[in-house]
Parts: sequence; structure tokens; C-alpha cells
Amino acid sequence: MSTPHSTRPQFPKGYVDNPTGTVPWDYVEKRLTEAKNYWICSVRPNGAPHAIPRWAVWVNGKIFYDGSPETRHAQNITQNPRVSLHLESGDEAVIVEGESKAAGKPSPELAEKIAQAYRAKYTQHGYAPEATQWDEGGLYEITPRKVMAWTKFTDDPTKFVLA
Repeated sequence: MSTPHSTRPQFPKGYVDNPTGTVPWDYVEKRLTEAKNYWICSVRPNGAPHAIPRWAVWVNGKIFYDGSPETRHAQNITQNPRVSLHLESGDEAVIVEGESKAAGKPSPELAEKIAQAYRAKYTQHGYAPEATQWDEGGLYEITPRKVMAWTKFTDDPTKFVLA
């Protein structure tokens, strides 16, 4: 994945009047790779928001997570694929906006990369999937469209736009 275009997000006067820096994209990728819990926000068919923490992995420029198609968030994205996702820290924020969909059966190579990423992060928590686990479905992917990040809100808020 190439480095996305970065810009300064627009805030009302008084929020971030004299920023001094920007967040590098490799910092964002590191946080997305190393995070344990990811909060996914989707929209119910009636328009009400729905947020849920999920375990996930950052592989090939996408966020992959798994679960039953019967869950509320899986049902939501079939109606409206637009989601936001954020990590747990509000002080060092990473906020992703994009689209989520069922990933289908991944190629053997991609399935192995995803399974290895899951095992590296979650084996100690009792979750170590095999690459064939998603052969019948249950894997979802979020394609980021916009990412906002900061390490100190008043100093370096940065917006990344992905193609």
C-alpha cells in the first residue's frame, strides 16, 4: 500500500489554532497493526448507531475481523457498508472511516497472512485461527477511505485520504 495523501483536518476556531506537526502514516499503520481492541461503529437499518469492540488485524492495507453473519454489525453492513472504526485511546487517536463487507473465501496466501496476524496477537488470549477457518465465510474486511490521527490533539491532528 502506498502512503495516502495527508492534510490537516478542519476544526472550529479555538480547537487547533497552531498545530506544529503531523502524524506519519507509518505510525498509523503501527497502531492499527499492534492494537488489541478495535471499536467498529455501524448503522442499524432504522438509522440508529451500533458500536461494538472486536479483535481484528491490519493486513495488506485493510482491517480484517471475523464473526457470525448473524451478529448485529454483520447484519448492519449488508444494509449499509459505511463504518467507522477507532482504537481505544482518545489521547493518541486513530479513527478510520470506510466500508465493511463480507470478505468471502480469501486466497490461501491471504488467509495464511490473516491467520498468522491473529495468532501473533491473540494466541495468549485463547484465539489462534487456522487459515482454513474462513473457507465457509465469517471473515469481514474494512477498506479505509479516510483516517484521522493525532498523538497530541492540539499539536498534530492529521487526516489521511485513501483512494
